[in-house]
Amino acid sequence: MEGIDKVFATLRGRPILDHCLGVMASVPEVAAGVIVVSERNLEQGQYVLMRRGWSVGWSICTGGERRQDSVQRGLERLKDVQWVVIHDVARPCVDRSMVYRALEAVQATGAAVAAVPVTDTVKVVEDGERVVETLDRSRLWAVQTPQVFHRDLLEAAFAQVQDDVTDEATMVERLGHTVNVFKGDYGNLKVTTPQDLAIAEAILASRATVEVLPSA
Repeated sequence: MEGIDKVFATLRGRPILDHCLGVMASVPEVAAGVIVVSERNLEQGQYVLMRRGWSVGWSICTGGERRQDSVQRGLERLKDVQWVVIHDVARPCVDRSMVYRALEAVQATGAAVAAVPVTDTVKVVEDGERVVETLDRSRLWAVQTPQVFHRDLLEAAFAQVQDDVTDEATMVERLGHTVNVFKGDYGNLKVTTPQDLAIAEAILASRATVEVLPSA
């Protein structure tokens, strides 16, 4: 990101974090939330939360060394919830309908993740340049967030899986538990480069989003 902290990068005049909070706050079923940030971002995260005027249900904490450590810290702050929705703030184009699809899909197995079918041909490459295999695209899905789990299942995964993973669904899979996918959105991109900010700006500008905006 060329030195830009994407969590607080400006998107349509507001920090990326603010966009995600606005969407989550617009879903009545999301009764509580925890923002997990690095220690150096704690003060700025508190400021974003304060601007919302939310003193009940929402809190903020610092994360850990790995993604799964950070999610576990956030989970420990949540009380009296049965279902846990995990969302990567680097995906500011999430919308309400995706959250509702997540809450519906998780009922079947207790674990569900947003995903979209892969549209590109994917090849396995070794030594940085040598193609060794072309994968069957019809069976490949690109996983996104939100990811949603029954709390008991997620806590069991944290207790039993200590290896590094790239998402919580991988931990649940290693327990031998079924994880369902539900329809994500190709517009639900992950901001990774400055160019992605321009794309996200265009996507958000094209939507008539419903969300809770900061109080004046």
